[in-house]
Amino acid sequence: MRFLFEDESFSFETLRAAGFANYGGADVGEVVATARNIGEGDEEAWLREWKNTAERVHAIGTRAQADGHLVSAREALLRASNYYRTAEFYRRDDPAHDPEVKRLSALSRETFAAAAALMDTPVEAVHIPYEDASLPGYLFLVDDSGTPRPTIIFTSGFDSTLEESYFAAAAAATRRGYNVLAYDGPGQGAVLREQGLTFRPDWEAVITPVVDYALTRAEIAPDRIALLGYSLGGYLAARAAAHEHRLAALVLDDGLYDYHEAHTRFIAPFLREWIENGQDDLANPVAGLLMQASTQLRWALRNGVWAFGADSVADYIRRTADYTLEGRAQLIECPTLTLDAEGDQFFQGQPQLVQAALTCPHTLVTLREAEGAGEHCHMGAMYRFHQVTFDWLDSTLNSRAQPSS
Repeated sequence: MRFLFEDESFSFETLRAAGFANYGGADVGEVVATARNIGEGDEEAWLREWKNTAERVHAIGTRAQADGHLVSAREALLRASNYYRTAEFYRRDDPAHDPEVKRLSALSRETFAAAAALMDTPVEAVHIPYEDASLPGYLFLVDDSGTPRPTIIFTSGFDSTLEESYFAAAAAATRRGYNVLAYDGPGQGAVLREQGLTFRPDWEAVITPVVDYALTRAEIAPDRIALLGYSLGGYLAARAAAHEHRLAALVLDDGLYDYHEAHTRFIAPFLREWIENGQDDLANPVAGLLMQASTQLRWALRNGVWAFGADSVADYIRRTADYTLEGRAQLIECPTLTLDAEGDQFFQGQPQLVQAALTCPHTLVTLREAEGAGEHCHMGAMYRFHQVTFDWLDSTLNSRAQPSS
């Protein structure tokens, strides 16, 4: 699918931004007006135009709130949050020290927090104890009754943020009677940007404290906690579920069995061999040349170096080798829904590998390009993704809740 751009990466990220319009995260006209001022592969124009749109919409929200128009304020602030996130997406030369990355990501968080305070259903900012630090999160509640309800723990991916969880899961969940506990983990969102914590493959070390926290909340039914992994979260959530057995269900959007293999299948065999042999003096210059020719590759490798705490592209790719479900998928006990996107440009074939390795009750659903849902994580088809996911969760958790005869 090509959406407003021929450049594959620009197309996908624009579709991602626009796809959140379902839940107030974008206005399609704003997206089109922004995109038409951006040249193919022009990362400087991308930042400038999305920032301009974010600032303009942010100002609308601020004025509306000051004038007491709280619904208008909430709507504008949600869009601004998504646009600020989109604006800094390609700024990856030195993101750990880039003041523009820090400023735009902070504005994305601030505008979302302001919108959350105006929502019709309760949203609570939480801090989840984690080792010597804490993970920022949001608890999105169905209502303020305190009634224990089925709850989704949302785990995002390689580049998504805590604030994105509202559009990707929470808005759809709360209207169906599910709470959502979302968080930024190591390598993600504010935890990466503010605390400098990078990804780790043993995600059970992250999820277990999150489940521990969930079980302290009276609003969360302890026997109906589901874990949803989004993008790279499809691996992270599955890895965690292999060791954390207090989960009632698992959803992988999309399934990811071997992150290293998904990465290196695009790399020439000689380059892969250099990387595996530690010949970084040969591998890194060649990788740099390839990055010049591809927006997608350039962004992914630069983001990977940052988010994985790597020293170089070759070091990053070697680190991904630990991100595999080999020997672990069969340890997952809870019912599992694995989603597959027919045209997935990142994880093609990976959901089928997950499906083949699972021994728990499991279901694979492929969403098709013909229905507009074939992109990675079904971007642009959020209603279809949510329909499949929540219908499955309804059936799975209701069945679990029924006493055996």
